[in-house]
Amino acid sequence: MAVMARPCLTRLLPDDARTYGGPAFAWWLAVAYLAVLTVRSLIHLFATDGGAESIATIDTTVAGGENIIALFGQWGAIQLLLATVLWVLLLRYRGLTPFVYLIFIVEPVLRAISGSIKPVEAVGVVPGHVLNWFAVPILVVLLLFSLCSRKPRIH
Repeated sequence: MAVMARPCLTRLLPDDARTYGGPAFAWWLAVAYLAVLTVRSLIHLFATDGGAESIATIDTTVAGGENIIALFGQWGAIQLLLATVLWVLLLRYRGLTPFVYLIFIVEPVLRAISGSIKPVEAVGVVPGHVLNWFAVPILVVLLLFSLCSRKPRIH
């Protein structure tokens, strides 16, 4: 049976990026979370309103509404590009799983900072804003787990 060691920051950017020595569940949860992010990017890219009104409850009937929709579509393209890079890291360079978790954490934090500097007016509650309050702490815990290595139990 394996036990967890303490988190080690050198695993954030390991010498051997192809080998992941952390717990398998952390890698699988990263894959699941990235699948959700990929779907989100596809919605922003391909939905008629880019998800601006249908999901984020932003009134796109105002002057400049088409520009809001266009920006959401372009945001989806950038999100899809980021998701593609993260898929490569998770599938080809599994040792970078902790680094991927760091990106998962930093992205919504930067969006929150940007949103406080340049707030967006929405008619209702924006799901991403609410979910980030739950997701970020969980992602931090998963990052810590991913920085741990599996060690054989000493009897």
